[in-house]
Amino acid sequence: MTVNGWIQIALFCAIIVAITRPLGAYMTRVFAGERTWLTPVFGPVERGLYAAAGVDAKAEQGWVAYALGMLLFHVFGFLFLYALQRLQADLPLNPQGFGAVAPDLALNTAVSFITNTNWQAYGGETTMSYLTQMLGLAVQNFKSAAVGIVLAVALIRGFARRSTRTIGNFWVDLTRCTLYVLLPACFVGALAFVAMGVPQNLNAYVEAQTLEGARQTIAQGPVASQLVIKMMGTNGGGFFNANSAHPYENPTAVSNLLQMVLIFAISAALTNVFGRMVSSERQGWAIFAAMGVMFVAGVAVTYWAEAAAHPAFAAAGIDQAASAAQAGGNMEGKEVRFGIVASALFAVITTAASCGAVIAMHDSFMPIGGMVPLVNMMLGEIIFGGVGAGLYGMLLFVVIAIFVAGLMVGRTPEYVGKKIESREVKMTMLAVLSLPMSILGFTALAVSLPVGLAGPANPGPHGFSEILYAYSSATGNNGSAFAGLSANTLFYNVTLAIAMLIGRFAVIVPMLAVAGSLAAKPRIPPSAGTFPTDGPLFVGLLVGVILIIGGLTFFPALALGPVVEHLALNAGALFATAP
Repeated sequence: MTVNGWIQIALFCAIIVAITRPLGAYMTRVFAGERTWLTPVFGPVERGLYAAAGVDAKAEQGWVAYALGMLLFHVFGFLFLYALQRLQADLPLNPQGFGAVAPDLALNTAVSFITNTNWQAYGGETTMSYLTQMLGLAVQNFKSAAVGIVLAVALIRGFARRSTRTIGNFWVDLTRCTLYVLLPACFVGALAFVAMGVPQNLNAYVEAQTLEGARQTIAQGPVASQLVIKMMGTNGGGFFNANSAHPYENPTAVSNLLQMVLIFAISAALTNVFGRMVSSERQGWAIFAAMGVMFVAGVAVTYWAEAAAHPAFAAAGIDQAASAAQAGGNMEGKEVRFGIVASALFAVITTAASCGAVIAMHDSFMPIGGMVPLVNMMLGEIIFGGVGAGLYGMLLFVVIAIFVAGLMVGRTPEYVGKKIESREVKMTMLAVLSLPMSILGFTALAVSLPVGLAGPANPGPHGFSEILYAYSSATGNNGSAFAGLSANTLFYNVTLAIAMLIGRFAVIVPMLAVAGSLAAKPRIPPSAGTFPTDGPLFVGLLVGVILIIGGLTFFPALALGPVVEHLALNAGALFATAP
């Protein structure tokens, strides 16, 4: 580890802290329906869309109607994207002449993009036509991101409102989020990336001759327009198979920093939106602090693990020259333009924020370095998390933490003036328990069947980690992979698709039920017995509850994978790959 590395990490953190409050203030105005500096531009468009769809912008919905609208929206999105992939061979904007996507892969991809997972069991530049990329994948990047954001806002309204049965209007929230938040940012961001050298065209692929005389195909396409929403919407699905390690998607160190900032921007700002809407910004900063503590700890552990020399060298008595080659850290699987610190930072950001974009192969990380991204996803990616999903996931843990605090002091727990009672706790536990059920259940199934065991590229605990990571990524709606798992098979395409659906909707529906229940309650003024939830004590309680629940749930699985692999490496034991 170096001083320069820590400066890079500190710079990123400082930028996130600096943009959280102004972006939070702007988003609060958007979702309150107040006038913003973009209203003269998008106001007529917004009203026109409502008129065309027959939506009354002043009519609000209860949680059931809000949930049904959200589910219907996803059904039509899935059918459209699936059909587009299956028919792309007969549709325009396909200069490479790509054929129809296989049924199981089309199913997996459609589910992946509507759930904001963006898991890719294919190479984008060798599978999807320009039309599929733009009209299918890019559109879903906007839609799935907007849905996550508005669901978080709906839950915030549940905490902020008093004695009402409504939590907003799904169609109005979705329209405002897309028009006033996502589209303007992506327009400006796309121009910035084009200026940095990211392609934005509809040209056919270029054939080039290398210095050795071989022929190389250089992919082109509408990359910049998809890159911004891929990052800002925490989607992560890359135009190219190499994702953000590809020089066309990430040409410079500046573009790399911008991409990392975009991943966290909205998720961090939503904590401020929460504070403003419940009339106490300190509440938002407390949640931000809990997320920040876990994020910095994860970065520190990953950076330490990747910056150290490989422990097997010393344990196995390998000569000093080989050990000296690793003195600078573990560069295997990392893009040399960015190095170890940026790779470690990016890995923690992308798995903490449910993004899934990568600049390094997580499969090549040291066991402990690879375990941190795995833990981030297992916890539900609540450390800032996916846009919207991170905040509502964290607020569900807040409900649990407040319930635990209430048990300790022997009184009905309260949070921001709302009593947390049995209905909210039951719905919260239903949402939280759905994640380990999917992750551990499907992992156990995969390691028990020959079709599952055929996927990992490595034997032993690392192969187990590859499977565990895949289902953690799918259930957490992250989309990144260890990259050592051959997942484009019928078994993995179908089971991972089911895991994505569970990870998205088994959390959303109970969460909306909690929002509806809270909105109907009156606000209770704080009293002498009210547990303060805007200070360090609450932050420590919240972090402790998250880590205890995560440890009790997932440590046995982690012990079979990265933990035992780390211990084996330090003992000099290696697991050879079968020829």
